[in-house]
Amino acid sequence: MKIDLTDTTSSKINAGLVDARRAIGTGAIGMVLTLVIVTDEGSAYDALKAAGEASREHPSRILAVIRRPGRSPRARAEARLDAEIRVGSDAGTGETVLLRLHGELAAQAQSVVLPLLLPDAPVVVWWPENAPDNAAKDPLGALAQRRITDAVSAESPVEQLATRAATYTPGDTDLAWTRITPWRSMLAAALDQRHAKVAAAVVEGESYNPSAELLALWLADRLNVKVERVVSDGPGLTAVRLHTAGGDVTLERSDGLMAKLSMPDQPDRMVALKRRETAELIAEELRRLDPDDIYASAVRYGVDRLRQDAPPAGHEVIDPRRPAAKAPAAKASSAQEGAAKAGAEAPAEADAQAKPARKSAASANRTQK
Repeated sequence: MKIDLTDTTSSKINAGLVDARRAIGTGAIGMVLTLVIVTDEGSAYDALKAAGEASREHPSRILAVIRRPGRSPRARAEARLDAEIRVGSDAGTGETVLLRLHGELAAQAQSVVLPLLLPDAPVVVWWPENAPDNAAKDPLGALAQRRITDAVSAESPVEQLATRAATYTPGDTDLAWTRITPWRSMLAAALDQRHAKVAAAVVEGESYNPSAELLALWLADRLNVKVERVVSDGPGLTAVRLHTAGGDVTLERSDGLMAKLSMPDQPDRMVALKRRETAELIAEELRRLDPDDIYASAVRYGVDRLRQDAPPAGHEVIDPRRPAAKAPAAKASSAQEGAAKAGAEAPAEADAQAKPARKSAASANRTQK
């Protein structure tokens, strides 16, 4: 069931929700949280589809905030709220409200959303794109217990991770971190079977892949070893190698579907490691509403080590025994890359002319990892 409301108010939307539930004979008692999606018209369809599928596991009230401030002074002055209410089969297992904020009202979204939150229920805010630099200080983010961003949608995904680290507040998370949950689980299970000290590690993945960077930082943080970040052709993450005295523990995935787990003195095994859809990622994040301390430790570990952009070729080494850099490292020369492969620390050398090329490559490689 759908109800369209033009030039309306939050109180009228609440009344419309009650009328819609009565019309189809359902109540609101089964909903466990409010999910606020801050998006635009172009991304609204995909975001609402993912949230609707996630609501089958987490029945919720979904509020999609779409700002339309207008370009002309007259359009900005004409504040108006239009809403579309969806309940029943049109809204998954909960209810959905699309809020289109016109004019000056676009800057006051929190005043519209606040009366529509479910009472005594957690609030989660998700920015599929264009997330604020500090999600916790955003007016809508301040209403939530959990704040979900996605670094892969940024122009410079790895630089965006550095921003997330610098502004981290308990309750923040990023879908780049959620994407590596199966990798972390598989590697932890492998080390449970193979009780050996890890001496070093290698993470292979596409350039400008924030998930690969986070996985490398997580390994360096938890194992306290050097982690080499190698750029591959993808898709996404392609391999992790853990070097031990008895041999390498290797997890390789070349097709984005199945991975091969290799361990010393054991036969190779094929394991499912499919790249997941956004709905699965959101459903996973909604399972926990407490701060993710492991994510906080991993992303903060690299706050001074994350580059503005990952190198388009070659590799970098994350060394826990090396002091963190005062500023993001610049692109190294080919001779310096060779020294890094030999285990030497390459000196940082500014290369301002390469930055536009890195920015262009970052935009071309933005895909879900």
